[in-house]
Amino acid sequence: MSLNLPRCIGVIHLPPLPGAPGTGGTEPAISLQKAGLIAVREALALKKAGFDGIILENFGDAPFFPTQVPTETVVAFSVIAAAVREAVSLPLGINVLRNDARSALAIAAVTGADFIRVNVLSGVMATDQGIIEGKAYELLRERDRLNARHVAILADVHVKHAKSLSSDSLMLGIEETSGRGGADAVIITGSTTGRAPAREDLLEATRAAAKCGVPLYVGSGIDPETMKTLPERTIRMIVGSTLRRGGKAGAPLDAKRIRSFIDSYRKWKKAGNGKSRKSSS
Repeated sequence: MSLNLPRCIGVIHLPPLPGAPGTGGTEPAISLQKAGLIAVREALALKKAGFDGIILENFGDAPFFPTQVPTETVVAFSVIAAAVREAVSLPLGINVLRNDARSALAIAAVTGADFIRVNVLSGVMATDQGIIEGKAYELLRERDRLNARHVAILADVHVKHAKSLSSDSLMLGIEETSGRGGADAVIITGSTTGRAPAREDLLEATRAAAKCGVPLYVGSGIDPETMKTLPERTIRMIVGSTLRRGGKAGAPLDAKRIRSFIDSYRKWKKAGNGKSRKSSS
């Protein structure tokens, strides 16, 4: 697959979708309309700010199903994704929490999205939803069946809110996920939402991703300060909490925090490009 993945992805935390406890018994059509309006508004704001990709996730649906979400969630998510796709031309991603990769792929395929995020593609994880097993064998065959090879798979390795029952080695996890698992890019995170990976994990993941020839994303805890700790080759990131009021996941977007982040990102990227030019001269 020829990859043209965005380097800086802004996350849209959808409010509770129809059927989720957080809707408080609101009629499904009203919940959908509210979530859709928020998603389109945030997508336009992230595009205007300068992000080069966005990803939708049903963050407001907690507590999450470990694998397969209900039909109403897939329907609502698809309607919202189609509306966002119509509103902005940025590369669009889908993440169906906790780990419904097949639904994410189906939504992406029918709405013209460009990539999906899969929290557990390979191995076995002990999570707050219980034991989750990766099903790469199923997902890649489904992608072929749907003729959706254009949908890239971004897969977490040692994902947040979980502990690997397969291997403690981050390097081995990246090798397995990108190699035998077939991920197009890999993601590392801190231990929970909003927490950055440890410095030693960043270094190990950077080496492993380079060895395996796959893009590496940092998927949690990136802000103007933690950005400075990223190894030079770790040039991709998925950013959510830090863009929101109080730095809290699920809160409304904060224009001031968005500007601060984008300004820092542009300076960081420019400095990295400068180092690259200098080292190659």
